[in-house]
Amino acid sequence: MDAPVNSPILEIRELRAGYGPRTVLENISIALLSGEWFVLLGPNGCGKSTLLDCVVSRLIPSGGEISIAGHSLRQAPFEAKRQLGYGCAPDVLPALLTARQCLEVHAAAKGLGVIGDDLLILAEELRFTPYLEAFVDTLSLGTRQKLAVLLALVGDPLLIVLDEAFNGLDPASALILKRHLRARIERRGAALLLATHSLDIVEHYADRAAVLIDGHLKHVWPKEELRRLRSAHGDFEAALAAAIGEP
Repeated sequence: MDAPVNSPILEIRELRAGYGPRTVLENISIALLSGEWFVLLGPNGCGKSTLLDCVVSRLIPSGGEISIAGHSLRQAPFEAKRQLGYGCAPDVLPALLTARQCLEVHAAAKGLGVIGDDLLILAEELRFTPYLEAFVDTLSLGTRQKLAVLLALVGDPLLIVLDEAFNGLDPASALILKRHLRARIERRGAALLLATHSLDIVEHYADRAAVLIDGHLKHVWPKEELRRLRSAHGDFEAALAAAIGEP
């Protein structure tokens, strides 16, 4: 079932998280609506991956609440995770499985009997089809990155979470994937949370963007503000920096 227009797909409320005595994230609150592409920006070590790890249950927060498609990740984890698609880092993919086996395992975990024609079509567009029978440990970084994204899309989830998903991709594949994600979230009414350093994605694809600094959300650009920045003359990167008070 597709999500109703403007319904909340991801809700993060007063999130706090860290490792042992070290707090990495403090008082993070974000809501992603259906059909929305949300980009999370920030320097290395600012907490972007920690935030994503909390959303996908790789890290248990020390405070706050996360809900996916109306299901609490803490109180109803099975229902919440069924609506989630996560593109893991390429280096943690199972080395001794073939790409096809990885896709079949993910499909089975979501109660699906087949991978799905939509994913196989995307695999063909990304020129990934010749690698379906190859073992993961024989694949290049870019090819494993494609597999990680395909795995995130198994089952057509309502929430897609990607961490630097375009690293290692050739320009043609990156463009195909950006356009596919844009069309998919609009068709499905899904939401996409992407952590990246790429301002090109903010400029051309994002509905909203936020910058994370030292574990706090320093600035969130709503859709209208991004539209003004896009239409303004001059350098988009400089405009973003000026908006958050950077030199």
